Amino acid sequence: MQSDARTPSEYIEQLEDDWRCEKLREIRALIMRQAPELEERIHYKMLGYGHGDNYVFHLNAQRHYVSLYVGNASRIDPDGALLKGLNVGKGCIRFTKTKEVAETRIDTFIARAIERWRSGEDIDC
Repeated sequence: MQSDARTPSEYIEQLEDDWRCEKLREIRALIMRQAPELEERIHYKMLGYGHGDNYVFHLNAQRHYVSLYVGNASRIDPDGALLKGLNVGKGCIRFTKTKEVAETRIDTFIARAIERWRSGEDIDC
């Protein structure tokens, strides 16, 4: 979704009230619960989570999926065990309508990414 929202609240308000909004809210809650120190802002016309200019995640609702952008997923999950069963690109994890967030290990993946970010490790592409 290309959004013209200026704030995270506006972004969420502009979402259609459907499965994408539900999944985006679930993933957003995981990020905020794991790392309350991250600032949530609009960055690249989507939700961005980081501190200053150092972003850890981006979250966006697309037409057919919700995307969690993570830099380089293989630096966080080298063997792919945490992302097994998910549609994963180099820096993007896609959640489709039929994929239940709670039935994945994305919470552990997010925690690991945040842990590495806090320790100063490079998780970018």
